Amino acid sequence: MLLSAIVFGLLGSFHCIGMCGPIAFMLPIDRENKTKGFFQITSYHLGRLFTYSLIGLLFGLLGKGFYFFGFQQQISIIVGVSMILVIIFPKFFSKINFSKNINKIIFKVKNALGKELKKKGNDTFFTIGFLNGFLPCGLVYMAVFGAIATTNALSGSLYMFLFGLGTVPLMTAVVFLGNFTKGAFRKKIQKVIPIVVVFIGVLFVLRGLGLGIPFVSPLEPILSKAAESVSTCH
Repeated sequence: MLLSAIVFGLLGSFHCIGMCGPIAFMLPIDRENKTKGFFQITSYHLGRLFTYSLIGLLFGLLGKGFYFFGFQQQISIIVGVSMILVIIFPKFFSKINFSKNINKIIFKVKNALGKELKKKGNDTFFTIGFLNGFLPCGLVYMAVFGAIATTNALSGSLYMFLFGLGTVPLMTAVVFLGNFTKGAFRKKIQKVIPIVVVFIGVLFVLRGLGLGIPFVSPLEPILSKAAESVSTCH
């Protein structure tokens, strides 16, 4: 399932260009000193990866809670179905509004981000990336679903880290080369993303069903429960 995180990141980065591209274009990169520019953009990505890892850690803990109460398979099915429903009924989910408190936090993050973009300090790029990671993004939400399904804090953190890592190549190219993904190619990729999300959602559902499919839907959770019940009887 960790592979799905990288796939999310790689394909999702085409979506990220539209959402986070303007921020990437505004980064005060030193374009004359290539070595310095490299470390600056690396610092920016590390900031984003740190935020994603932190988010994954928190939602991985949530998933661990479900696992503790014996809902490992159920949560995998719920996550998979949620991914599929978001793609099938996007208009319904787009109408869901954040609470006022969350909107206030997002507003503060955007303000802080705007202030940081005006600076050129060595720590500016990490901070911009850190704040960037908290901005609302549909693909990030999909990755969060995956982090919950890992039912483990460290695995959830790793899932989100790999998602962020998948966005690095294209986001880096955009910073130095500009938006080169316009046109038919980008439209084709945008059409592929929903298909991939649905496919990964189906994988999560199959994983939860425990059908004994190698590497996809192992029987271990079911067998372990059966073993526990047998041992209890004896």
